[in-house]
Amino acid sequence: MQQVAGLTSPLPPLPPLPQRRFAHWRLPGSEQLVLVLLLAGLCTAISIAAPQFHSGANIIAILRQCALVLIVASGMSMLIITAEIDLSVGASSAFVGCIGMAVLNATHSLTLAMLAALAFSGGVGLVNGLVVTRLKVNALIGTIGMMMVLQGGVYLFTREAVQNQHQLPQFTSLGAGYVGPIPVPVILALVLFAIVYVTLRFTTLGRYLYAVGANEKAVRLSGLRSQRLKLFAFVVTGLCVGVAGMILASLMNAGQPTAGRGFELTVIAAVILGGTSLQGGRGSLLGTLLGVLLLKVMDNGIIILGWNQDLQMVVPGAVIILASYLDVLRNKAHAH
Repeated sequence: MQQVAGLTSPLPPLPPLPQRRFAHWRLPGSEQLVLVLLLAGLCTAISIAAPQFHSGANIIAILRQCALVLIVASGMSMLIITAEIDLSVGASSAFVGCIGMAVLNATHSLTLAMLAALAFSGGVGLVNGLVVTRLKVNALIGTIGMMMVLQGGVYLFTREAVQNQHQLPQFTSLGAGYVGPIPVPVILALVLFAIVYVTLRFTTLGRYLYAVGANEKAVRLSGLRSQRLKLFAFVVTGLCVGVAGMILASLMNAGQPTAGRGFELTVIAAVILGGTSLQGGRGSLLGTLLGVLLLKVMDNGIIILGWNQDLQMVVPGAVIILASYLDVLRNKAHAH
């Protein structure tokens, strides 16, 4: 018998669900257009104020920073679509870098280091998912608890940064390498983005993930196990964190216990700014991509214009508040 994400076919049909929610699976074109216009206007304004903004080296730097956020934001979009969230991704990415670097130093094998990193980050996602789906702990509280565990646990694992003792060129290429003119992190980000996009947009599994966020009760009544679907989204998010954590360690040439501080805010801000609803059931990965680009262009502009770099933390916080308010307005509009 055919299986899809632990579900045994034939899959039962879903009962009729509120059409107003499913009419917005994809970010409306008008909202995407607004994000595109904002991005174009922002790039134009920064280019006028600082012509070095559109230099080749700076564009590559922006794309490399976007890649890290997009990798995790792809998984986070899937998770938020199911009406859950993970605030531990920043702490997990730092821990992943330390574990990956330690395994790399011990084995001189990038493959083993990547497997260790993915096993750890996927395990964190699995535990988060079980806490939420089995113990019925609110995702916000459960993942904040996991964030605190990881932030303390990484110091039990190592009291300082895990330095690069192997000098493997493959590891350096993971963060700083190129395939032709394209940075390796950008290629990895686009591959993962494409996988998640196809899953959400074109598969039955993706349809059920949207359905869980839109009306979990109806999904359960149809005979599907909504808890397994949410657990799947948590694990996917964890695996994305594993990839991003290893790229970050490669860029820093060390596993830094504090490397992921604030990373979760940037990821969540990008997803919400892209139009994914915190209430679940609605969102677009293309919107997430535009949200990532907007935030990282803002960050880059702050640096190039010589503004106070503390604004790089202020901006994602303000974006989360604004985007959440806009989400409330959208939900009110859809309810009528």
